[in-house]
Amino acid sequence: RLILTDDNFATIVAAVHEGRAIFANIRTFLRYLLSSNAGEVLTVFFGIVLAGVIGLDAGDDGAVAVPFLATHLLWINLITDSLPAIALGVNPPAPGLMARPPRPPGARVIDRPMVTGILAVGLVMAAVTLFTFDLWLPGGLVAGGGTLAEARTAAFTVLVLAQLFNALNARAFTNRLLWAGIALAALLQVAVVHLPPLQHAFGTVPLSAGEWGLCLMLASVVLVAEQARQWVTGSG
Repeated sequence: RLILTDDNFATIVAAVHEGRAIFANIRTFLRYLLSSNAGEVLTVFFGIVLAGVIGLDAGDDGAVAVPFLATHLLWINLITDSLPAIALGVNPPAPGLMARPPRPPGARVIDRPMVTGILAVGLVMAAVTLFTFDLWLPGGLVAGGGTLAEARTAAFTVLVLAQLFNALNARAFTNRLLWAGIALAALLQVAVVHLPPLQHAFGTVPLSAGEWGLCLMLASVVLVAEQARQWVTGSG
């Protein structure tokens, strides 16, 4: 329902424009949160199911190690579900917003193409995170030479960075608040990995410059894969 306070046609145009911008931001906010959380859930699930494949059962007793500690998951939700998500919720209106055809009255906020995109991002995010475990751990498909603590730190970092790259899938490149949120979240992750008090609290170990570069490269797959999917399907 639209209630006008004057008889100026420009008021209607402005109201419709604002409504479309708010609706688009709600979808962007939900897409980011749900796809990122799907990545976390799928990583933990397949990390346990595929423990023998990626080397999470490579200990002497053969017991399966959980992919992440509870503090890791809480930290991920704290820095990725707050700063970037809030910024996406106040994203500037996209160009050509009024040129789009009106959506059907019964259209859902979360439709089938959006669900497909959420699952696609979640699966890619889980895949690159589990591959990181495989790279660092002695067992698995790719035999690494790292300890469980090193593998957890690298995979933990990749999952955080992957969610930050996922925020860029909204193509909100002019959103300064988003860039600030991503930068702050990345700095906090560096602190968790390298500051001794936080290392003790989160069970992390330092990463070398080369390992940080590898983590960045693996995490960026989430951005590249989703942009390629959107280009192929013509979705946004």
